Amino acid sequence: MPVALKELFDVPSEPVSRRGSIYRIAFVGALSGLLFGFDTAVINGALLSLRSHFVLSEVRVEIAASSLLYGCLIGAMAAGALSDKFGRRSMLRLSGLLFLVSAIFAAIPNTFTEFLVARFAGGFGIGIASTIAPLYLSEVSPREKRGSIVTLNQTAIVSGILLAYCTNWAFSFTGAAAWRWMFGSAAIPAIAFIVGLRFVPESPRWLFQNHRVPEAASALEAIGGETHRVESLHEFSAVIAHEHPAAGWMRRLRRPLLLAVAIAALQQLTGINTVLYYGSLLFVAQGNSGSDQRALAANALIGITNLVFTLVAFCIMDRIGRRKLLTFSAAVMLAALLLLAFAFHRAHPWFPIVVASTMLYVAAFATGLGPAAWVYIAEIFPTNIRGRAMSIATSVLWLSCILVSNSFLTLLKALGPSVTFVVFAAICGVAVAFFSRLPETRGRSLEEIELSWRA
Repeated sequence: MPVALKELFDVPSEPVSRRGSIYRIAFVGALSGLLFGFDTAVINGALLSLRSHFVLSEVRVEIAASSLLYGCLIGAMAAGALSDKFGRRSMLRLSGLLFLVSAIFAAIPNTFTEFLVARFAGGFGIGIASTIAPLYLSEVSPREKRGSIVTLNQTAIVSGILLAYCTNWAFSFTGAAAWRWMFGSAAIPAIAFIVGLRFVPESPRWLFQNHRVPEAASALEAIGGETHRVESLHEFSAVIAHEHPAAGWMRRLRRPLLLAVAIAALQQLTGINTVLYYGSLLFVAQGNSGSDQRALAANALIGITNLVFTLVAFCIMDRIGRRKLLTFSAAVMLAALLLLAFAFHRAHPWFPIVVASTMLYVAAFATGLGPAAWVYIAEIFPTNIRGRAMSIATSVLWLSCILVSNSFLTLLKALGPSVTFVVFAAICGVAVAFFSRLPETRGRSLEEIELSWRA
């Protein structure tokens, strides 16, 4: 170890004015997930009144649902390089501001174009948050808690989805302007997130990578105390001393990059957002729900299922290997989709079976593929290129999400709901085969995982 760097290790860390436990720091970081979940899911219920207000055709309904996703894609593409340069916390703060702007202007547009622009801005914020939040949480977490802490972000996402469903149901009784209240209510958690970021440290790994060792030491002590600070600084130094320059990293890290891209794509291509974005329309048009309010109530029940089983994932993520969890999750999703396809094959689907099979599908996703995909992708890249690598994987995720969201209503019309869900079941079968061959990352530090790719 260079003498100058060793001296920095031995110097007491700068005082931390606002010390807090790792879970308090993780809670603030995961608030971005709450906004992510709320903004993506609020369109589900809002479409019912929004469609009437702007007199939308089926194609324009798909545009309304996917306008956010194009912003997500651009935000994800930009987030990695910007976070490697300016820091993880700075980019999270930018995402919070975009969430706030989107919430306000999506609630007050005079034209459909103004609405699309506001949603695009919110999507840009989601793209940043979806890339940086799991990255940030993985970098501040001790190895033995990393899975559960990164899963906290997914817990926040599904909490935001449930909050959106409940908000949609509550405002559905307010009449034709219900959609304005649905979108505008996101301003409250956006403000809370912006304020909360003032009380969390920057990623210590990013600080160390950028030669700000005293600040990294201070952040590490705030997170885990003196022992954690000393051990982590020595581990960072040992890995960075052998780290290749960032140039040419895609060629050197081809395997983890391909794994991350495949996992990101499969998380979306298995069809989860057909339920999260179009659930209310699906239940009304195809599921024999009987009323809009009954469909929105079913959405809320599915949101509760999503949250409950994400909490299950939070409890087991660091006890069960990522590979086992991903494989089991995809297998149960496959079974649930086949049951859903069978339910829709009937001339008059029985609404309780449609809801029950959808709940099983969402429960399986929430327990494994939903959180474990983010955990795995956030773990497998070196610090100096983690932001850019996460951007590539997250961009593929949003491209896949756009593909599913823009084609779902068209597939329903062309193939019918039964065959459409059989297609998604087949993709789940591919996912089962792929996930069963993944290398395991549970219980290993980020530095150990990085070194394993060089073996």
